[in-house]
Amino acid sequence: MLTLRKSADRGYADHGWLKSHHSFSFADYHDPRHMGVGNLRVINEDRIAPGTGFGTHGHRDMEIVSYVLEGALAHKDSMGNGTAGGESQGKAAGVIQPGDVQRMSAGTGVRHSEFNHDAERTTHFLQIWILPRQGGIAPGYEQKRFEPAAKRGRLALVASEDGREGSVTIHADASLRAGLFDGAERAELALDPKRLAYVHLVRGRLAVNGQKLEGGDALTAAGEARLVLEGGENAEVLVFDLAP
Repeated sequence: MLTLRKSADRGYADHGWLKSHHSFSFADYHDPRHMGVGNLRVINEDRIAPGTGFGTHGHRDMEIVSYVLEGALAHKDSMGNGTAGGESQGKAAGVIQPGDVQRMSAGTGVRHSEFNHDAERTTHFLQIWILPRQGGIAPGYEQKRFEPAAKRGRLALVASEDGREGSVTIHADASLRAGLFDGAERAELALDPKRLAYVHLVRGRLAVNGQKLEGGDALTAAGEARLVLEGGENAEVLVFDLAP
């Protein structure tokens, strides 16, 4: 069964410095019909105005993935990432740019901030929360880059529980793939019908199992054996495999 949710049906919040579309209930937006899909709890499409950002705040027991589309997002946390203590992870540790995937395991507790330091350019990114397989794990951080060529015309694994294929490791019964599709480019993905798949079209246009999607649209697949992605027009897509 395929269930489509249009971009315009998402929740929306305008805080001035932050404009956010909520795929699922979040903060002041609450819809009991849209509390998440499986163990996926949050997809917020955020736009942060120049020179602003999220001040230091805390999280617990959540796998948080950040996926930047435009601009850059400066991350600092209580584990030392984004500060002198994060130098071992690279001179740009904590700065997320298009093509980067960042995973933060909140575990027993993390405090962090996210900021757009550019004086002119808006930062556009997706904030994704997935429930961990178990609570109370040690906090952790990981960031990897996936070049456009690795996602062109295919679904590249960017996050998984075992970190296979060079993906970031999430401590959750889930995986995340990212792809870029245009023209005749086409991909198929085998699914376990006992699990859930969630397709979020980041931008552009794309047909998934014959269902036409536009930027911001999402498709939940339950009881399906495969996904077929084709007919892309400057499409960027995320595909989640989720515990039911």
